[in-house]
Amino acid sequence: MTPEFSRSFALNTIGTAQRSVSIIAETGERETLAARFDLIAIYRLEAHATLVVEGDAILCTGILNADVVQECVATAAPVATTLKTDFAIRFVASLADATAADEIEIDIDDCDMIEHDGQAIDLGEAAAQTLLLALDPFPRAKNAAQTPKAAGVVGEDEVGNAAFAGLKGLLSKP
Repeated sequence: MTPEFSRSFALNTIGTAQRSVSIIAETGERETLAARFDLIAIYRLEAHATLVVEGDAILCTGILNADVVQECVATAAPVATTLKTDFAIRFVASLADATAADEIEIDIDDCDMIEHDGQAIDLGEAAAQTLLLALDPFPRAKNAAQTPKAAGVVGEDEVGNAAFAGLKGLLSKP
């Protein structure tokens, strides 16, 4: 399957010197990514990165900028968010080789690794995955706390008159 937002860079074009690149998702790419990530919309997705060859790997560092709309987990209302996140990704020839040892000591440089096919790296798919990781897993609208109250849902701190509230006093008696 071809990624929705693919921006390939051939390994033989990266060279030995540091290379700066910028990628911007088109409207159709943003729409299909929004569907993939179950978002209401993605209005902007761009990444500005530096590529550096490090032995057999390509180190990619940069910044991702995005404007997205998620659904509030409490109210289903749209929650607009602007994301700006730094990223560091190491593209490696084989994740199996990178994780073949019985015990692996992982430092911060090894945490974000993506396997490449030996021909090219896909910075677009890496940006899409970075976006997914940067999203709030439980987005809440500004009025999210009031909506359940209006529907009659009470919080733990408001349970004072509930059926078991009288039992609370019995716990402190000898």
